[in-house]
Amino acid sequence: MQSTNKPNQGHPAGAGKAPQDENRAPGRRHRTAPLDKAARDGTWMTIGKLAKHAEISTDTLRYYEDESLLRPTRKTEAGYRLYGQDAVRRLDFIKHAQHCGMTLSEIRQLLELKADDRSCCSDVRSLAIRKKLQLEQKIKTMKAMSQALSELIEICTDEDKPLDDCPILEALESSMASQQREPH
Repeated sequence: MQSTNKPNQGHPAGAGKAPQDENRAPGRRHRTAPLDKAARDGTWMTIGKLAKHAEISTDTLRYYEDESLLRPTRKTEAGYRLYGQDAVRRLDFIKHAQHCGMTLSEIRQLLELKADDRSCCSDVRSLAIRKKLQLEQKIKTMKAMSQALSELIEICTDEDKPLDDCPILEALESSMASQQREPH
């Protein structure tokens, strides 16, 4: 088979390859595939630029897409995801909601409420109240765990005892044994 300088003219080996730039040395490739004009003019951000701007990984952005929390505004002819300022605002919303303790599922619910014309502020407030009550319960549970650990630490007064005589291990083992004896 004779070699030609035009790789995309029905030649199976050249299928899907971009034509070579005449000003570039033969055999050298672009580091990234060329983007269309909208991506190059700064109006849109690629997934990498958006991830860098939001200080998260591209994998996280893809995961948010998989979880229906974020969608690219458009795609280039080559299939590159492009995002606008609405994606930046959406990511800020997601990050702030996460900071408030919201799960991705709860954030999705908030976004769905926001997009639903029939929703009102009380719907969002109800979700926020439920989350606050869940967090308060977790805090109560964690305080009880912290108190239990404090009590165990207090009974261990001789740090040089061998492990067989460790009061913390002894207390944990006796507690487990009494729980196993109790009927469920």
